[in-house]
Amino acid sequence: MKKALSMLLMVVLVLGVLAACGPERKQTGGTETGGKKEEETSKPEKLVVWEDKDKSKWLEKVAADFEAKEGVKIEFKEVEMATKMRDQLRLDGPAGTGPDIVTLPHDQIGQVATEGLITPLEVSDSVKGTFSESSIAAQTFDGKLYGLPKSAETPVFIYNKALMTEVPGTMEELYDFSKENSKGGKFGFLALWDNYYFAHAVIGGNGGYVFKDNNGTLDPKDVGLANDGAIKGAEYISKWYSEKLFPAGIVGESGGSAMDGLFQDGNAYSVMSGPWAFGPYRDAGIDIGIAPLPKFADGTPMTTFMGVKGWHVSAHSKNKEWATKFLEFITNDENAKYRFEQTAEVPTNVALVEDEAIKNDPGAQAVALQTQVAIPMPNIPEMAEVWKPMADALQTIATGKNKPDAAMKSAVEQINANIEANHSK
Repeated sequence: MKKALSMLLMVVLVLGVLAACGPERKQTGGTETGGKKEEETSKPEKLVVWEDKDKSKWLEKVAADFEAKEGVKIEFKEVEMATKMRDQLRLDGPAGTGPDIVTLPHDQIGQVATEGLITPLEVSDSVKGTFSESSIAAQTFDGKLYGLPKSAETPVFIYNKALMTEVPGTMEELYDFSKENSKGGKFGFLALWDNYYFAHAVIGGNGGYVFKDNNGTLDPKDVGLANDGAIKGAEYISKWYSEKLFPAGIVGESGGSAMDGLFQDGNAYSVMSGPWAFGPYRDAGIDIGIAPLPKFADGTPMTTFMGVKGWHVSAHSKNKEWATKFLEFITNDENAKYRFEQTAEVPTNVALVEDEAIKNDPGAQAVALQTQVAIPMPNIPEMAEVWKPMADALQTIATGKNKPDAAMKSAVEQINANIEANHSK
């Protein structure tokens, strides 16, 4: 009996020791890091935001509103977005001196996500529903959402109201107008169709595509730039050049400045360009009209490329949840509208398409409408292999040095070879 009692006491003693070594628990049943206390202790004193150059003024008000609401200070600075933002993040992120939040053009997402520089976002479907589907698609890579849209831009139709009284109803009507008015050093319509960014409107509108879209996932092994539709689009482009409706001077790197000069001097009735041109054209004294690009006669739209600028959370941020909360705050309808009013960059918030601030701005309205038929530039890393072969092909078409079908097939061969050489696993 004594032996059994002794064994029982030893078991109780061992259990007591084990319990003493276990995790300390609160009487409420939660851990020290659980529930509301965890949220309070993890709230940062500040978040660091990098905004594009000459675009941060609007953040003064919005940052103050967020601090008043949440008690988190927002520190922001300007970094040029197109090239310097990504390069600076590569240095400052791993060093621990980088931002919590950055802004990038969407076609860089695939590369920076692959490099581990930005982190996927966890937001509700209602937040995603704030924006157009195409702009959310632009912020998605490999099935994961990496940003919330800030603004979008795409080429539109810009015309000189003193020379053109109304927008042609179709591209065919625009072609006829150009045939009648392209003479004596003047041109009815100009576009940089030797540049694939602009030429995709015609190629995509006729059925060509860069990479096959399989339910939101782009397949770099299926390039559609030499299919029947793409070649038809290339033949359409060739017609404008071969019939001298476009001058030889708007081919190549100097093409953009040459086209702008012709329009600003009153020697071009209309052009295909983007929001970046509105200000300079007006500054040149041109009373411009702005509209979505005319559709083809069968109702098919000019399928322009769309660029979407987005907000992203650095993978090196120690405050990812709060950074995401700030992203949701600055992209809500109220703050997106305020940013538009301050920067003139068109948001992709669905509710704002019919807002008076945008409806009463012809440029913003035209961009908003054109983005509804535009497609985001592919954001996968393989897209880097597309630009040069396509530029080479289109320039040989524009200058008559190659037939459209041969040029497009050659481009696709080069694209596939580049992808195989630089992206095969």
